[in-house]
Amino acid sequence: MASKLITLCTTSLLLLLLCSPSLANYSFSSIFNTPETICENTRFPHFCKSSLPHNKPGTIHDYAKISFQQSLSHAQRLPSTLYKSTILALEDCLFLAQENIDYLSYVMETLKSSADDALQGYQAEDLQTLLSATLTNQETCLDGLQYRSSSSSIKNALLVPISNGTMHYSVALALFTRGWAHSTMKGRYLTERKHVFSDLEDGASKGLPLMMSSKDKQIYDKVVVVDPYGSGKFRTITEAVAAAPNNTFASNGYYVIYVVAGVSNEYVSIPKSKKYLMMIGAGINQTVITGNRSVDDGWTTFNSATFAVLGQGFVAVNITFRNTAEAIKHQAVAVRSGADMSTFYKCSFEGYQDTLYTHSLRQFYRDCDIYGTIDYIFGNAAVVLQNCNIYSRLPLDNQFNTLTAQGRTDPNQNTGTSIQNCTIKAAKDLASSNSSTKTYLGRPWKEYSVTVIMQSFIDSVIDPAGWSAWSGEFALSTLYYAEFNNTGPGSNTTNRVQWPGYHVISGTEAANFTVSNFIAGGFWLPGTGVPYVGGLQ
Repeated sequence: MASKLITLCTTSLLLLLLCSPSLANYSFSSIFNTPETICENTRFPHFCKSSLPHNKPGTIHDYAKISFQQSLSHAQRLPSTLYKSTILALEDCLFLAQENIDYLSYVMETLKSSADDALQGYQAEDLQTLLSATLTNQETCLDGLQYRSSSSSIKNALLVPISNGTMHYSVALALFTRGWAHSTMKGRYLTERKHVFSDLEDGASKGLPLMMSSKDKQIYDKVVVVDPYGSGKFRTITEAVAAAPNNTFASNGYYVIYVVAGVSNEYVSIPKSKKYLMMIGAGINQTVITGNRSVDDGWTTFNSATFAVLGQGFVAVNITFRNTAEAIKHQAVAVRSGADMSTFYKCSFEGYQDTLYTHSLRQFYRDCDIYGTIDYIFGNAAVVLQNCNIYSRLPLDNQFNTLTAQGRTDPNQNTGTSIQNCTIKAAKDLASSNSSTKTYLGRPWKEYSVTVIMQSFIDSVIDPAGWSAWSGEFALSTLYYAEFNNTGPGSNTTNRVQWPGYHVISGTEAANFTVSNFIAGGFWLPGTGVPYVGGLQ
């Protein structure tokens, strides 16, 4: 395992440094620069400048060649000793390192196949999304090592080189942001896409309005049924997922898994190879997928999820996802999504702390119910929750509730949490108690946390201050928290926090966090058949 981790980490860092000169070529390939001009717009200018020679100016290519050698030397110094006491955290790091290799390889191939000035707006958005995710993956690895490692020698051996890798990722993302102009997504969808999901009988669709390809194949041609009681083709969801084809394209349509009513005590993982998979249940609280893994029982937060999905284009409909670990078990995830262009429609997410882990890439949630206590919508995806019900539950004594804990670590990441036209209320257990529990809209998990609440109903469960600090003054000037045109007794912003990063925004600013502009939903949501509003409502 030790040699494999080193190989993955080495390749991951090297790929990123290989990527960064290609990114910069767009604007600077023929211009002579000094490290001061090359590095000035990065988050770590001192690190960037200190790694480049100052004796003569050069092109971005010249500096890149030096960076290649430095990257290789850095990788060769990576520690070679790993301990079984951190096996779960190391497994997370191995997994995430391979993800980064894949993302960066795709970035490099895209840039190689595109002539200068040839990137379209959606391509620039895609590549920035992937580069943002590499930073998120690196941070997740660090979080796991810091939380789970019982050995100071492991931390000393791994945290410093991985942190240096993070700086390389950040520099590359900054160069990309500087090197390519991002086209504004055109066409704001102001009307709702109205599609009605039909019932399924005997594994066949009676007319789901989702098209499988440009040839207009009907989706019912690819429906399989999961029934633990024996009437379907598969007894478990895992078996049905394994049978799905690998690495399909959007034009191939969806592989549809219908899960009958009942409770599935099953930990489900949708790997990255299972693209454009649609999972449909019988309804909220009818089809239930449940587990009880938690950090207190030895799992990392990342791997505590009852349901984890990575496959691009995943769609879930009419399913309850549940983690039954109680509040006393602390972090316990019901769903973790790192699937780009993933969609959850009419689903329920039930847990306490860390219920819904919107880990990375682009995601959309519509007409869903989310239950939790502390940080129960968290992660660093670019995510829009639209027309959802967000319910704060009764936490442990002396705890407070926070709806969100957004995890953006770099100002160039195109990530954040947008909550639009949702209802924010107390769950029944909190509403019926005499508890003095305070509930807040969110707190900054990471330094550049971004959360926007707009056009939503906020009940009196929310404290007048609105938002909570994470630790002292941490991130209060670098976060971006905003509210726009909310209603309800908890929406009054008169007594909100006075942080530099908190804003009451205009419609023009709020439009940046809509489905069409924030997650490029106009390009991929129509094909799901899920209703959405692309702009402000």
